[in-house]
Amino acid sequence: MSKLKYVLLFSIVIVFYQQSQSQQIQISKEQLIALTPLWKGERFVDGRPKAPDSLLDRLRNVTLEEAWAVLRNENYKFQYADNWQMINPDSVLVGRAVTATFMPGRPDIHRVIDSFGHEKGGRIKSQNSWPLDLLVKRDVYVADQFGAHNDGPTIGDNLGNSIFAKTGNGIVYDGAVRDINGLKELGSFTSFFRSYHPSHHLNNPAGQLNTTLVSINQPTRIGMATVMPGDVVLGRDGGVLFIPPHLLERVVKTAEIVRLRDMFGHQRLREGKYTPGQIDARWSDEIERDFSKWLNEHIDKLPVPRSQIQEFLKGRTW
Repeated sequence: MSKLKYVLLFSIVIVFYQQSQSQQIQISKEQLIALTPLWKGERFVDGRPKAPDSLLDRLRNVTLEEAWAVLRNENYKFQYADNWQMINPDSVLVGRAVTATFMPGRPDIHRVIDSFGHEKGGRIKSQNSWPLDLLVKRDVYVADQFGAHNDGPTIGDNLGNSIFAKTGNGIVYDGAVRDINGLKELGSFTSFFRSYHPSHHLNNPAGQLNTTLVSINQPTRIGMATVMPGDVVLGRDGGVLFIPPHLLERVVKTAEIVRLRDMFGHQRLREGKYTPGQIDARWSDEIERDFSKWLNEHIDKLPVPRSQIQEFLKGRTW
């Protein structure tokens, strides 16, 4: 075969590949596994990392500062987003991310995605409901809707009820919501969103179109944070952190030890045994020995699993 024929054949293969990829807005299992090689634990059927429930439970007690410090030390600098409006601002949102990315509506792209989704993918209804089909308990729907406001909301109390029924959680939504009172009535629908607007997004046969769904469970951007499907969401105190699942155990365990050290330090300061300067600085061997003794004496009364404290003590030389 001549060189020209090879070039033409290669070009045809590339075109068909690009066409298939443009229609496949949901990431494949193989692609998702390839993009998350550091996760060695359980996965969902579609390849999404499935962080253990036990660690999700313990994460609820972790502060943003504690988690952020671990991620920063691992050189994950773009995992935090803030400046949110909230539902249930005094509650904590924890769960596994299911991601979606919307772009400003463009009819030609929208028609292709709509046609492929309905005819080839077996999807029904409008695109804003498609990502919800993947949601299960303890998921968090994380969507980039480019901050869309007027005529932008794709989530109101109907989709909100569906999301809550499937996940028991709220949302992280870079866009506007509507039906705010109906969403608040859900009670435990702890959510982070950019704005509220009483309008709704337009997507109808007359060609009025405000949003186009371009990806499901692919990497997305929320503010200045990069989010992968399966990342663990920690939302509290006005901010949201997206924790890579392979770092979740380290985040939880590190935060628990920091919390224990704070409890010990505060108690000893109240007792007057040490000065603030001694507690704020690197602890001396004497204080470290005292801390180990305190952990042993209170091991069954502390807000950290006994096994975690025993594991920590086993590696100490004091």
